[in-house]
Amino acid sequence: MNTIIGLLIIAVGSFGQSSSYVPINKVKSWAWESFWLVQGIFAWLVFPYLGALLAVPEGHSLTEVLSSGNGAALSAIFYGALWGVGGLTFGLSMRYLGVALGQSIALGTCSAFGTIIPAIMKGKDLFTGEGLVLLIGVSIAIAGIAVIGYAGSLRAQNMTEEQKKAAVKDFALGKGLLVALLAGVMSACFSLGIEAAEPIKVAAIAMGTEALYAGLPAILMITLGGFITNAVYCLFQNFKNKTVADYFGVPGKVLINNLLFCALAGILWYSQFFGLALGKSFLTEGSVMMAFSWSILMSLNVTFSNVWGIILKEWKGAGSKTITVLVIGMLILIASLLIPGLMS
Repeated sequence: MNTIIGLLIIAVGSFGQSSSYVPINKVKSWAWESFWLVQGIFAWLVFPYLGALLAVPEGHSLTEVLSSGNGAALSAIFYGALWGVGGLTFGLSMRYLGVALGQSIALGTCSAFGTIIPAIMKGKDLFTGEGLVLLIGVSIAIAGIAVIGYAGSLRAQNMTEEQKKAAVKDFALGKGLLVALLAGVMSACFSLGIEAAEPIKVAAIAMGTEALYAGLPAILMITLGGFITNAVYCLFQNFKNKTVADYFGVPGKVLINNLLFCALAGILWYSQFFGLALGKSFLTEGSVMMAFSWSILMSLNVTFSNVWGIILKEWKGAGSKTITVLVIGMLILIASLLIPGLMS
């Protein structure tokens, strides 16, 4: 029963993340780098900080909790900075491929690297026992994502340039695929950051933090590292493209509109890792489902992002064959969430 509760919490957070790009479409008169930085302030600083405060036990401070891991916080920030490169290119993959295809390719790669590498670092044998179950689950997830990627290529073949631009304004398949693959590889560093910050979680519980919230301070350190990477790039683009005036040169109503929708996008994006941290507390430590939790989150993100892709009409005009392939890919992804639990 605890496993089901944990998976449901992760699924709710995943749905929030997959919905986070919808509010961004409501941002007006800002260049990409401007709204990306502002939503990042909410997604990677404000809400992670508020979440981390939930993990502070009575009589202690957040600083005490973060410094209790013998340097683990700095390791988490380092991996977060690497993940920030993935987050940056992740946003670009949405720009060139759309919500559905961009997230599918990026998150598929992220799922594989973010699940397998930590398992290898822990010395798990991927060809026997629970390690093999983990490898099978990841392989099924990648297969599902590959099918969805194939559906994306069919869409590109069957749509005219006008239809592509109508669905995704800056659609560019070749450039988008390269960016999405890079985003996936670097985004997997978030999972490595969670593993590196495990001493913080253990120390927090020893101080009296509820296990439900103990993983949240690590999320703050990782997103802080990611914010630094993204802020440097976005500010550079602001000065290069002379878009600094975006923050101050728009009418008051537009500014308020943009801040509200960036804040909404930020909390929706953060919900995936808030849900992951809370959901994992219901999973058995050291179990296959715990090791597979990262892949579960990524698979759910892909599934929900494609549902949004259909709602936003990104697949309009793609043809019945393409939609059938897309649905098959999503069903394979759903199967990948269930098989490891059944096998173990």
